[in-house]
Amino acid sequence: MTEELSLIEEPSLIEELDLSFHPLTQKLWRDFELLFGKNGACGGCWCMYWKLRGKDFSENTGSAARQMQKAIVDSKTVPGLLAYADGYPVGWIAIEPRSAYPKLAHSRTLKPVDDQEVWSITCFFVEKKYRRMGITVELLKAATEYVKSCGGKIVEGYPVDAQTDQPAPFIYTGTASAFKQAGFNEVARHSPTRPIFRFFITSPAGRGQGEG
Repeated sequence: MTEELSLIEEPSLIEELDLSFHPLTQKLWRDFELLFGKNGACGGCWCMYWKLRGKDFSENTGSAARQMQKAIVDSKTVPGLLAYADGYPVGWIAIEPRSAYPKLAHSRTLKPVDDQEVWSITCFFVEKKYRRMGITVELLKAATEYVKSCGGKIVEGYPVDAQTDQPAPFIYTGTASAFKQAGFNEVARHSPTRPIFRFFITSPAGRGQGEG
């Protein structure tokens, strides 16, 4: 669920990678397991943190969380996108309609901005040796294209806005700087360090990007 994100990435390194992005389906499940490793990314989360509330998450980490995520994929639901470099899985972004994340519905800090339907980006994970290469920004761009292909209009994210590098467990939702680089704009802030960013695929002005 977490990635050691840097507040300043190095997009120039992206040019050296042959990146591609694919929705997580049954066919790619093994690649997802390969990327997350035996520990399930961070503390056995298997990217189920936002889908399970309270004890439901703390009591179902590890193998149980992996099985839950696999069941979601087996049901033909796509929970996010995998990034590949030269054919090898190196990154992950969780992206689904906000309604797929029960924990968001009960968050005061990340409460809904309005009643519009949005797709929510809730998590990033990048393999250690591929971090700080700009993959997070590319994952964000790929996510907006994916939502567009699904007919969605608004992509929303909940990054951390910090002035210094933070430990991985605190910035698994991404950094504000990465969202800005990907064309997102801040639309709300209910906490000093937890803004809400949006990307408008079809904005009122027809710009296809964040407002502001």
